Amino acid sequence: MKITRKTDMHELLMEKPELAGLLLQSGMGCVGCPMAMGETLEEGCKVHGMSKKEIDKLIEKLNKKVGGKKK
Repeated sequence: MKITRKTDMHELLMEKPELAGLLLQSGMGCVGCPMAMGETLEEGCKVHGMSKKEIDKLIEKLNKKVGGKKK
């Protein structure tokens, strides 16, 4: 799975539940959040006040954990 800014949060957590801890460490309480059902990763990050640079870093970490590529 390649994770991008447009990755659906619900789909991400369903396919890769092992990423929940990394999301929580980044300040995103997506696990169990009803809003995550209809948001992209980028939308969720913005709601939590993350800058573009912080979003890119998070995507890089997530992809590294699953063995994918950034963007």
